Amino acid sequence: MNMKRLACILLSVLALGAPAGAKVVLHHLVGDNMVLQQQTRARVWGKADPGKTVRVVPSWSGKTYTAKAGKDGAWEVFLDTPAAGMTPYEITFSDGTPLKIGNVLIGEVWVAGGQSNMEMPVRGFGNCPVDDYNDVVAESAAFPAVRYAKIPSVTSMVPLEDADTKWNVISPETVPWASAVGYFFARRLFLSLGIPVGIIEANKGGTRVEGWLSRENLEKYTREPLDEAAIEKAFPGNEWHRPLVWGNGTFNPVLKYTVKGILFYQGCSNVGNPGNQYSERLALLVRQWRDRFGLGEIPFHFVQICPFGGTGTEKEQVGTWVSLLQEQQFKASREIPNSALVCTTDCVYPYEVNQIHPAAKKKVGERLAYLTLNRTYGMTSFAAQSPSYRDMEVRDGRIYVSFDNMEGGMNRMYDIRGFEIAGEDRVFHKADAVPEGNRLRLSSPEVPAPVAVRYAFHNWPEANFGNGLGLPLFPFRSDDW
Repeated sequence: MNMKRLACILLSVLALGAPAGAKVVLHHLVGDNMVLQQQTRARVWGKADPGKTVRVVPSWSGKTYTAKAGKDGAWEVFLDTPAAGMTPYEITFSDGTPLKIGNVLIGEVWVAGGQSNMEMPVRGFGNCPVDDYNDVVAESAAFPAVRYAKIPSVTSMVPLEDADTKWNVISPETVPWASAVGYFFARRLFLSLGIPVGIIEANKGGTRVEGWLSRENLEKYTREPLDEAAIEKAFPGNEWHRPLVWGNGTFNPVLKYTVKGILFYQGCSNVGNPGNQYSERLALLVRQWRDRFGLGEIPFHFVQICPFGGTGTEKEQVGTWVSLLQEQQFKASREIPNSALVCTTDCVYPYEVNQIHPAAKKKVGERLAYLTLNRTYGMTSFAAQSPSYRDMEVRDGRIYVSFDNMEGGMNRMYDIRGFEIAGEDRVFHKADAVPEGNRLRLSSPEVPAPVAVRYAFHNWPEANFGNGLGLPLFPFRSDDW
C-alpha cells in the first residue's frame, strides 16, 4: 500500500476515533457553517466512547435527541429540520462534555460530482480561465447563505468514512476555490428560491465513470482490475483512470449526509467506450449512489460534455468520438429515472477548439440551476429542457425534421447551421435548413435522395439551432452507421 493511501486511511481513523474521556468527535461534514436539508430527517453523526449516550440538541427546536455509541464508538441521530430560512442556528452535542457548532443554516443541499469540469474552481486552472473572474469575486460578498464543502480528492482501496473538509461561507476570500459550476448553480438557486444552498464537492479531474463504481458493481458488471497490484499495472502512473479508488476515497465520505440531489459533470475520460457501455455504467452508478444515500430516487442532473476538437489531424478534428459519448449521455438521460441532461453545444468559444476546460462555467452552472428549478422545485416558468430530435420524413428529395421541447418556437429563421444529410452512400453533406411550420426542411444538391440526417455530430461542430427560449438542440443522428 503506498503512502498516500495509508495516509488517507489513517486520516479516517483519526478523524472519527475518540480516545477515552474525550468529548464527542463529529464527522468533518458536521460542523460550523454547515447547511442542513430542510423539512426532513437530517443525519448527524460521529464517534464517542463505546457505550456512551450522546445527546444532540438543535437550537431551532430545543428537542433532545439521543443515541448510544456502539462498540466501535459510532453513533448517529436524525434531526427533524424546519423550513429553510436565513436564521443561523446552533447544535449542541454532549456525552457529558458539551460540544457546540454554530452558524448552521437550513436550506437545500446538493452534491457536485464528476471530473475536472466540475472540479474546476472559480479561479480557473492554469491556462484555463473562467469568465468574469473579478466580477464573480466582487459579487460573492452578497451570498453568505451559499456554502460549500470540498472533499479532498484522494484514492483508497477501501471505503473511507471521513474526509478532512469543512464548510466554507461564500465570500471574496473563499469563492475562488469553489467549484465554478457548483457555485453558479447554487447562486442561481439562492437568487430564485431565496433560501440557503449548500454544495458538497466530491469530484476529481480525469476520472472515468468506473472510478466511482463500488467493488460489488465493478465485479458484477465489468472486467476492470480490482486487485491493487493489477490496477497499478493496468494504469501505470495514471491514478485518474483507475477504477474503484475514487469512489472509495472521495465519494464514500459523503454518503451519510442528507442531500436533495446529485449534480454530475463527467464523461471526457470515457470517450471511445464501445456500444452502450457508458450509458449502462452511468445508470449503474446512479442506482448505486441512490441506494447508498438511502433517500429514494433523488434527482440526478448532469451535463453533456462540451465540443472538443482535439489536437490531431483535420480528419480527426471533424470526427465523431465526442458525439458518440454525447449520444450515450443523452441515452442515459432517457433511461435513468428522475434524471435530466444539460446541453452544452453553445458553451464554448471558437478559440477553445483544443481547450478541454471551457471558460463559460456560469452558463453551464446556471443552465443546471434552471433545469433544477423547473423539475425539482416546480418553477415551470424557467426553460428547462433543450429541444431534441423527434422524427423525420423524406419527401421529394428533402428531409423534414420534427423536434420535441421547442418552446417559444425556433431561435432563428435563417442561417441555420449544423445539419447534414446523406444518401445510401452514407456520405454526409451540409444541408440547407429552412423552417416550414414547426419543422425544418433539409436539402442539399449533393444528396438528391436523402435517407439520414445528423446535427452537430462532430467533435467540433458549427451548429447554432435551438428553441425560442434560448436552449440549444441536442446533437443527434437518425442513422446508426
